[in-house]
Amino acid sequence: MSNIEQKMHPFDAATKLTEESGIYQGHTSEHYANMLGPFGGITAATLLKAVIDHPECQGEPISLTINYAAAISDGAFNIKANPTRTNRATQHWYIELYQNEKIFVTGTAVFANRRETWTATEAHFPNVPNAEKIPSIPTIDDLPAWVKSYDIKIIEGAPLAFTHPDKDEIDNSVTTQWIQDEPKRQIDFLSLTSMCDAFFPRIYVRRNQLVPIGTVSLTIYFHTDAKTLKENDDKHLLGQARANQFQNGFFDQTGEMWTENGKLIATTSQFVYYRK
Repeated sequence: MSNIEQKMHPFDAATKLTEESGIYQGHTSEHYANMLGPFGGITAATLLKAVIDHPECQGEPISLTINYAAAISDGAFNIKANPTRTNRATQHWYIELYQNEKIFVTGTAVFANRRETWTATEAHFPNVPNAEKIPSIPTIDDLPAWVKSYDIKIIEGAPLAFTHPDKDEIDNSVTTQWIQDEPKRQIDFLSLTSMCDAFFPRIYVRRNQLVPIGTVSLTIYFHTDAKTLKENDDKHLLGQARANQFQNGFFDQTGEMWTENGKLIATTSQFVYYRK
């Protein structure tokens, strides 16, 4: 690691890309390691950064879908980001991450130049205590490294093994939590992308059993702009996630991300593989 990278925030070092002949090069980070390969949120953020860094990029992201075809190995990787069509209002992208000439992750992104229009929010900001009133989850050696890269304050819906080790199962998987980069960092589209994946797996909340899991597909819709994110600075965000169904080896997760003052800034969904 270079001296410059050592001075960077760990998130910025983890999503750092260099470019040569239209190909972006990156490297996995020990700070965002998961049980197998890197944390999916940091991978999604890195693919989004390849689009943002591209000289043809126009506007700001409004949607991102990432498909995890295989577990990324620790080490270097390459990313290709190609603009497939630019319209008057939107710009569409196709993205690939590969190692040793094999594709491991694919994605699509849509960017747009927003304009002021009629606006309304039908979702409701959860009635929760302020972040300073909720304790952070303890640092546990057995947790993946990526968890320690966030200050997570779970209001409800911690993994069952943390809260009710005597129970085998509970009847819902709703999690509500405050989250912030650790160490603190100004929120932007990249860190928001990563935080949209920073929930413990829904099956760990429902069942007191650590079964093998892996996200297959992650989608994020951005309901914000860079100005709003800058105004939030490095304050905690509120995230709420739930599952709708667990069936035959796959479950879904839907969620929302809010600022402390109640602005909905992202909604997210994903489909997750599980065994047993």
